[in-house]
Amino acid sequence: MDVAEFRFSVSLSALKLTFMLLFALTPAEGQFHVVGSLQSIVAVPGDDVILPCHVEPKFNVAWLTVEWSRPDRRPDPNDRLSRVEYVHLYRDAREVPDMKIPSYIGRTALFTDGLREGNISLRITNVTQEDEGRYKCFIPKLKSQTKSSIVHLIVAETMTTETPLHPETLQTPEPMDEFHSKGGLSRRSRLIPLVVVCVFILLCVAVAGRWFTESKHRKTEFEKGPPI
Repeated sequence: MDVAEFRFSVSLSALKLTFMLLFALTPAEGQFHVVGSLQSIVAVPGDDVILPCHVEPKFNVAWLTVEWSRPDRRPDPNDRLSRVEYVHLYRDAREVPDMKIPSYIGRTALFTDGLREGNISLRITNVTQEDEGRYKCFIPKLKSQTKSSIVHLIVAETMTTETPLHPETLQTPEPMDEFHSKGGLSRRSRLIPLVVVCVFILLCVAVAGRWFTESKHRKTEFEKGPPI
């Protein structure tokens, strides 16, 4: 095997390895699940509560749309378009307040850093009796058959049930203006371009080596002249 054939063989092996890595690093359809709290979240009026919800396994959702809504809430009868209103709507890496239920304006927030780990828990401040009910966390474009989950909030005059309000995946909330900051790429998304670049370089080296070897061979044949 000459140098050109050896380099070409190495490039093919590298290409196969790349496809194997890409297959291993690319999440399969239905692999992710949106998981809420199996227990009801109990609070008293005036409390700040956290409605737990996250993606399993951990996945960067900072650039996906996250919707929190009240599935039992009917559209405003005065709205002829019957538009859906949200408790909290996160889209294009920021909160969208235009479609928000008025009573939740200025009272809800996601956790900016947590989004990069798949944490879409919702914080609601100064809860009232009217906040009691079912809440739906939903990621429309998540590659999964389980894109949503339901969390039940109970607002009682006295706390009768000891319920954990802070899930392990929760991170300290940042100021609201940080919702405009750019989310970091996951380790997986950073690794894939690096692998592709390395393979591209190997292919270029192999092609250049083959061209150089063939060019040198033709030059040698030319210097020898035609056979006598």
